[in-house]
Amino acid sequence: MPARRIMVEGCEWQVYPSGFLTQSVGDEFGLIFVSGAGDDRVVRVTRYSPTGSRAREQSLAELDERQLADLFRTSQPGARSPEAGYRS
Repeated sequence: MPARRIMVEGCEWQVYPSGFLTQSVGDEFGLIFVSGAGDDRVVRVTRYSPTGSRAREQSLAELDERQLADLFRTSQPGARSPEAGYRS
């Protein structure tokens, strides 16, 4: 699925389903927000419970811009997140 794009406070973010699965698979999905590239790249992650489709990609496609912006505001830096590739 191509990334969704949103603007938050003047900054463009690409939004992807994380693909990281938890015990709550189907009830809870992760999203990765990415802005910039290379060393300037910023990654944030969040989780949400879909209200429509239980497929990750379809669920992301069903979210409108306002919902994505709201999820961005609840996101956390991805530095220590397994969704963003962190391994202990």
